Amino acid sequence: MAQARLDRRENITGWAFIAPALILLGLFMIYPIVWSLWMSFQVGKGMNLSFGGFANILRLTKDPVFLRALGNTFTFFIFQVPIMIVLALLFAVALNDSTLRFRGFFRTAIFLPCATSLIAYSTVFKSMFAIDGVVNQTLMQLHLINGPISWLGDPFWAKVLIIMAITWRWTGYNMIFYLAALQNIDRSIYEAARIDGVPAWARFRYITIPMLKPVILFTTVISTIGTLQLFDEVANLTAGTGGPSDSTLTLSLYIYNLTFKFMPSFGYSATVSWVIVVLVGILSLIQFIIARDRRAA
Repeated sequence: MAQARLDRRENITGWAFIAPALILLGLFMIYPIVWSLWMSFQVGKGMNLSFGGFANILRLTKDPVFLRALGNTFTFFIFQVPIMIVLALLFAVALNDSTLRFRGFFRTAIFLPCATSLIAYSTVFKSMFAIDGVVNQTLMQLHLINGPISWLGDPFWAKVLIIMAITWRWTGYNMIFYLAALQNIDRSIYEAARIDGVPAWARFRYITIPMLKPVILFTTVISTIGTLQLFDEVANLTAGTGGPSDSTLTLSLYIYNLTFKFMPSFGYSATVSWVIVVLVGILSLIQFIIARDRRAA
């Protein structure tokens, strides 16, 4: 009996400790998820909503703005994620070389953009790529271009600029993970391979890459999630327009516009948000399957 009372008291104490966290989790995560799923079946404007079944899903297939936003999001995903992952890995390998001078300076310089205020970062980036900015001036002085490029006025260059902005901002974040993983690899493995005459490229291919597979999978998944939810860089660089001609409009920015800029369409914006959830789930699952198959091989 005494033991039962003691166990009951320990259970009550344990639940008392975790109850605040569970309440906050329910209020700010579980409830919004369930409510947004319910809202995705509502149709109407503002607060005049009614149950519409799958009407919002059918609307997605006929909405040209949504289709452009979906295409832009996939474009950023296809180009930006591989570029950022490869650059982060190359930077990490270079900075892991103990013979490199000023390693601390380079590490800080590469990581600094992702630790900088987004507003300050976007302001500097826009000024650099303005018509009379330092980038155009430098390119013209090097005779690489005949006239200034309207980076945010041309649909193609606007996409390029967004990809550069994301890569510049978040490459250093992924680099830290690779650098930490590289420093945890047993150096005796490299020494044994070097003694056996294995060239540097082969050591990188058959030792470094296999050792980094869990980190590569992790950074790929979080980069995929971040890119599919891309909002901040586009909103700040294009003043929230996603222009020119919706060439940089992403799904997240479209959700924002549907909810706050235009006549509120809460049900439809919730449906678009669940498109992002489904895409993140599918692409992450594919990446896990590919990584598992390669480990099995």
